[in-house]
Amino acid sequence: MTKRQKLLNLNKLSFKEYMVGTNKIVQDKFYQNKRFYINVRSCKKKEIIEEELHSYYFTNTKKYFLLKENPICYIRNSMFSSCLKNLKNGKYFPEITLDLHGLTKNQAKKELGRLFFICQKEKFSCVSIIHGHGKNILKLNIPFWLSQHPNVIAFHEAPRKFGKNIAILVLLEVI
Repeated sequence: MTKRQKLLNLNKLSFKEYMVGTNKIVQDKFYQNKRFYINVRSCKKKEIIEEELHSYYFTNTKKYFLLKENPICYIRNSMFSSCLKNLKNGKYFPEITLDLHGLTKNQAKKELGRLFFICQKEKFSCVSIIHGHGKNILKLNIPFWLSQHPNVIAFHEAPRKFGKNIAILVLLEVI
């Protein structure tokens, strides 16, 4: 049998025959860190209420008044200008990462509330939020939501090693 005949016989097998015995991948959300894993679905009622309180800050009403010039760069106080510069240069490493791409606005607000609750609970100070590409809905709204939260010191578009224009690095005040 020649090589060409062998290839023709292999091409006759269908995709379903190759996939016999495989299972679908179950997607579940995990906040990941090298030393720290949290399953979001294993929360108590009190913690869920606190998560919702954090997502209360993210409204669309004050959107246009807070950030006028550069929505990818924000600093709460001029005292923290060195922190913003270090964040921009990539000197802060994110302790936890949240992936929001593929979510709606309301789902993203809830996930941000959960993230801030976890950061407050575990004393994380630097966070990476991945919003992804697409229709730029999350990319445009996330900076406005972050600027409304009182624990956010500064945020900036992530450096190249953390995702460049599909992610935002956020510096939080540890309470």
